[in-house]
Amino acid sequence: MPILSLNQRALLLSVVILVVGLLIWEAAIPAQQAVGELTEYERLTGGGAAKAGVPPPSQVFVKAWEELSNPFYDAGPNDKGIGIQIGYSIYRVLTGYAMAALIAIPLGFLIGMSPVAYKALNPFIQVLRPISPLAWMPLALFIIQDSEASAIFVIFICSIWPMLINTAFGVAGVRQDWVNVARTHELGHFKTAFTVILPAAAPTIVTGMRISIGIAWLVIVAAEMLVGGTGIGYYVWNEWNNLDLTSVIFSILMIGIVGMMLDAAFASLQRAVAYVE
Repeated sequence: MPILSLNQRALLLSVVILVVGLLIWEAAIPAQQAVGELTEYERLTGGGAAKAGVPPPSQVFVKAWEELSNPFYDAGPNDKGIGIQIGYSIYRVLTGYAMAALIAIPLGFLIGMSPVAYKALNPFIQVLRPISPLAWMPLALFIIQDSEASAIFVIFICSIWPMLINTAFGVAGVRQDWVNVARTHELGHFKTAFTVILPAAAPTIVTGMRISIGIAWLVIVAAEMLVGGTGIGYYVWNEWNNLDLTSVIFSILMIGIVGMMLDAAFASLQRAVAYVE
């Protein structure tokens, strides 16, 4: 009998845990009781309607099939497919994230290479970093007066700190021997930064970028619940207002899957820039 590899055993265990969990979930949800004969008044007041409750996984699978079979339909402002809603959220995340990267990485280089810049900017970083991104939303809405731009700003403000701190840490942690060799070869500051410091600090920088994308995806869901309109966060809140828990659970699963895919993309980038000394 062939011995399974570590990855195969881990995959088999994951499948077993998933199947057992789904069976327990399915068995734990009581079946809807059949509605008996109702009076005319009860029928008019909706007495025969099924009460809202946590749906079994079988209903969630049916809902997932319905949504994913036509994910890009557009039937009006409050009725769009899950693909369109996720697309709006990813657009906002990537826009705010790219703006943060354009500022955080160069500024992180400056902080990591200059002790004076570190001491001057560190107090501002320590004050602003712990502020919840959603605490900026009321101020952003008042100043920008646009819900989508405000959501992008919130993504920007939550994405900038992990990238900034990790970039500064990575740059400051580059071995001095490598920098000394660059000076021996009379390389300029910019050439040293791009040919020596950036490749050496790249794994730490990408780690900060990976942390930032995860935080950004978390925050956009909450931000879209506040500003409404479009996006996966708005989709969750709208379905909750409709007491459609099946759609709520389905959207929660989609949030997790998209977040996993974003993290996997940056994990691949992290492996690509890794090196062995």
